[in-house]
Amino acid sequence: MAPLRVLCIHGYRQSGGSFREKTGALRKLLKKHVELVYMNAPHCVQQASGEAQEKENGPGGDEDSRGWWFSDVQARSFSAQQQCEESLGLDESVTAVREAVKIQGPFDGILGFSQGAAFVAMLCCLQEQKLEPEFSFRFAIVVAGFRSACEEHNKFYSSPLQIPSLHVFGLEDRVIPDNMSKELLPSFQDPQVLTHPGGHFVPAASAHRQAYQDFLKRFQ
Repeated sequence: MAPLRVLCIHGYRQSGGSFREKTGALRKLLKKHVELVYMNAPHCVQQASGEAQEKENGPGGDEDSRGWWFSDVQARSFSAQQQCEESLGLDESVTAVREAVKIQGPFDGILGFSQGAAFVAMLCCLQEQKLEPEFSFRFAIVVAGFRSACEEHNKFYSSPLQIPSLHVFGLEDRVIPDNMSKELLPSFQDPQVLTHPGGHFVPAASAHRQAYQDFLKRFQ
């Protein structure tokens, strides 16, 4: 049985390479069933001194810090909590995913973490509205996801998405608190949920194997 191919969308201030390293335990947990393929966001994130930022990597972030969009258009920075009317860079990120699908696809599913998870919900919406003919994801895994606080993104939440989804979040997450992840659930028709007692990371202990496998075996 060929493994499922899943496109992986990293968090803000990460890169495809760093996300691959941080999800080593998940790759090991699912290796018989799933091939995880990583890509980079198109936007470089400047390291700002002394600025309180969403760090999805602990202190300092990555050498190669990237993001999918900026909530502060002037500062070219992002915070999940920041209310904004318009964002910067989302269209380029959609284009980057379209190219990744063309070149590296096809993919059975898509997995996103934090800002990447919020972005995955948007990509699934574009797919269901038939605005991205290249996309044919059969499922989505949303880790530490949230609903974007940017007004121009409200269009992505107009009706619940039909795509099967697994939503994973930590009850001790200080970057994306669990209530923010719960606010995204109504945007999906029949969301499956996996909670863990930890913080801002992709859980992959043996205790979580069953939940991942039960979700994925529907697509094998």
